[in-house]
Amino acid sequence: MLKKFFQAAFMLACLTAAAPAHADPLTGEAAPAFTLPAADGGTASLADYKGKLVVLEWHNKGCPFVHKQYDSGNMQALQKEYTAKDVIWLTINSSAEGKQGYETAAEALATAKDDDAAPTHVLLDADGKVGKLYGAKTTPSMFVIDKDGKLAYAGAIDDKPSTDVDDVKTAKNYVRAALDALAAGKPVETASTKSYGCGVKYAD
Repeated sequence: MLKKFFQAAFMLACLTAAAPAHADPLTGEAAPAFTLPAADGGTASLADYKGKLVVLEWHNKGCPFVHKQYDSGNMQALQKEYTAKDVIWLTINSSAEGKQGYETAAEALATAKDDDAAPTHVLLDADGKVGKLYGAKTTPSMFVIDKDGKLAYAGAIDDKPSTDVDDVKTAKNYVRAALDALAAGKPVETASTKSYGCGVKYAD
């Protein structure tokens, strides 16, 4: 009983987040520009990837909703499949120092290696500026940017808002659908959904 209580308390803490204090970017509009330090050295800017499809994935290694995607192998499979098709995949950590999920560059690289993750870069956003710029409220939060630099999709990774690994098998993956539509020159059918997961651990 006590174990269940602590599990429930942890889930509640995960789902609690401070809401960004400004309007979120809208799909169909230009994706907000940013530059962030990369865990593997140097920096990465959205402008670096002009003319390419770009995925932004908000990450927190301690979040059970993130674990669902990585423990199932789903997130890594998407990263590998689409980066092989010249899609840029940027995994972003906006946990503030001292908050759950915060990682140094070395720790972020170690987590990616342990998970067999394959993003183009892991980016560090400890001050939360980019997370708030995009209105990222949960981990995972997913954004797809088209080749014209416009936000084509924003929201949840799929339509199964649970921590159950088995749900990945039957879920509709909105990121896959958006990337496939854009690659085929078609409009994204579902351009916006409500993200689900743990609240991003922004600085107080």
